Amino acid sequence: MIVIGIAGGVASGKSLVTRCFRHFGAVVLDGDRMGHEVLQQRDLIQQVVDRWGDGILNGDQIDRTLLARIVFAPPPEGPTALLELERLTHPLIGDRIKSKIKQARQDKSCQACVLDAPVMFKVGWDLVCDEIVFVDVSKKIRIERARERGWLDGELEKRESNQTSIQLKRAKATCILDNSGSIEATFEQAVSLWLGWGLRLPSELRAPTGLF
Repeated sequence: MIVIGIAGGVASGKSLVTRCFRHFGAVVLDGDRMGHEVLQQRDLIQQVVDRWGDGILNGDQIDRTLLARIVFAPPPEGPTALLELERLTHPLIGDRIKSKIKQARQDKSCQACVLDAPVMFKVGWDLVCDEIVFVDVSKKIRIERARERGWLDGELEKRESNQTSIQLKRAKATCILDNSGSIEATFEQAVSLWLGWGLRLPSELRAPTGLF
């Protein structure tokens, strides 16, 4: 079994590539989802309340919207708060990732795990990956796609400022996938990578129009 990391800029189409590999049979480890899950742990909730007060709660759970306003506030307060939150959450997320990979390795039918985590390089989770796919798209196209999502101008840059640079992500990748074209073109590149790693495709391989 191999572990495949997915990297790229904001709005580059990492989720599309991840869906391709999931269709081929990979187990997907979603870093953002795991981040949401650890925010529901009682011990972590208490640590967040100790730091930012019980006004951060909605009932007995952390209000993620309020928390986001704190950690994504303008500097210096926002970046400092984000760093404090990451110190609490990243070790817990890392433990979950390692546990999921260990479980997958025990499943003889599992060929691959896909790690989709925007902070992968920032915290060293790339070290658990055997392959890293960089999803390559020009900034112009990414901005256009961000606008289609309803994002305001500047939102892409704001989000990207909290992540590892595009240049470093590309430099650390073992494979480049060009996602500037059609879904079909991306799908075919994903197939080629999968086969190049010596992995088996499912017997019933759906066309992209049916898959997405």
